[in-house]
Amino acid sequence: MRGSPPGYVMSAFDFDLFVIGGGSGGVRAARMAAQRGARVALAEMLGPDGLGGTCVNVGCIPKKLYSYAAHYAAAFEESHGYGWEFPALPLPAAQGALPGAVACGSADQRVKPVLDWARLKANRAHEIARLNGVYDNLLRGSGVTVLNGFARIEGPNTVGLATLNADGSPGHQTFTAAHLLIATGGTPHVPHFTGREFVITSDAVFDLEPFPRRLLIVGGGYIACEFASIFNGLGAAVTQLYRGEQVLRGFDDEIRHFAAAEMVKSGIDLRLNADVVCVHQTGEGLRVDLEGGSQVLADAVLYATGRVPNVQGLGLDTVGVALGAKGEVRVDEHYRTNVPSIYAVGDVTGRVQLTPVALGEAMVVVDALFGPAAGKVPRSMGYDFIPTAVFTHPNIGTVGLTEAQARERHGDITVFRSEFKALRHTLSGSSERTLMKLIVDTASDRVVGLHMVGAEAGEIVQGFAVALKAGATKAVFDATIGIHPTAAEEFVTMREPVRR
Repeated sequence: MRGSPPGYVMSAFDFDLFVIGGGSGGVRAARMAAQRGARVALAEMLGPDGLGGTCVNVGCIPKKLYSYAAHYAAAFEESHGYGWEFPALPLPAAQGALPGAVACGSADQRVKPVLDWARLKANRAHEIARLNGVYDNLLRGSGVTVLNGFARIEGPNTVGLATLNADGSPGHQTFTAAHLLIATGGTPHVPHFTGREFVITSDAVFDLEPFPRRLLIVGGGYIACEFASIFNGLGAAVTQLYRGEQVLRGFDDEIRHFAAAEMVKSGIDLRLNADVVCVHQTGEGLRVDLEGGSQVLADAVLYATGRVPNVQGLGLDTVGVALGAKGEVRVDEHYRTNVPSIYAVGDVTGRVQLTPVALGEAMVVVDALFGPAAGKVPRSMGYDFIPTAVFTHPNIGTVGLTEAQARERHGDITVFRSEFKALRHTLSGSSERTLMKLIVDTASDRVVGLHMVGAEAGEIVQGFAVALKAGATKAVFDATIGIHPTAAEEFVTMREPVRR
């Protein structure tokens, strides 16, 4: 076989590996296994149009594109502080432009930017379609058999594929494989309440029509906070409800409070300790009744209250694959289920729900089943020091332990903190501030947590994640020369601890 590792023996099954799910983890596992010489099939119920999974289609990529779009209105306004003025010239009406948007200038002779919502949606859809095609070409170019249909496990080594025939009638195919990999990801969860049918999830928010002038977002996780920032920046009046005491549970407490304050400052109506009782359709829009008796009127209600593993209809009960309390597929350190021939990676396992984590887990499985790439050792997956970004406005970037986690694990810690207005905003007129924080294990001097709220936090923290993964100490940070003038240099110039 092409590229077969030494000692590899072709199995008597139709395939050596059958991957269920065309998201990040599934595509990576299928490609890399095929490149090692294995016979691989990948089934995706949405066909080539769904390749890339949540991240490409309704997650990371379109969300980041909309985040970029949302920054432009603020950038136009901030440019005046740098001498840019736009004469009050009449502008043609934009297709899909926001109702009430001013296109011909205001009293101070400044032209107001107009969002063409229809164009943004179309351009995003075009880019996503391009990426779907890239994934399809990568798979087929690697020798993967790509199947369009809903896969269901019928035995430890058997998969049934529900398809549609050319005449539209249902069809069925059966395949066998030495190993099966479940990579079906997760799906948004909406609790049951009166009026549930009127709300949407993040899967539908990118193509809302018309643009919601009043958007209510329910949830306090990173998805809810990101969409609150995005639609606030695009021009909607955003109300965000969270039933807890502060959004972004699981992040460093100081980062949570600082980011929430910046979001409120930008115009988001953030209501904590609040929850929905019911939703009703009225002539004025959606009326949302809240606990305590208050009401909110909205054009759209987005529920971002968590995601659940996508295991419905997979036939896992048929072969006895063990699931956890939340429906997640239970796996060992090698991502093998209790059925030896069946593996699972990514969000469906309920571990760390991040695209790069799914990619890493997929490579562990491929190396274990088909051997590592030439000259490499089999990979393992560590869950310490996984960098994370939240694309709120401003962004959050974080790697390592929160202050509470570090205190619990190490006891004696030293905390360094810096808060300031970024150089850009000394002229922009914006009141946005930046927060940076280092957490050090006092005994070893190792930096065990690094957190930031500010522009391009994700880009900045990615580089520092390498240092933390390598075990960098505070002394190493102190000895590193900063790049001036940048916000990032603050991480290597903090000298005075704020608390021990």
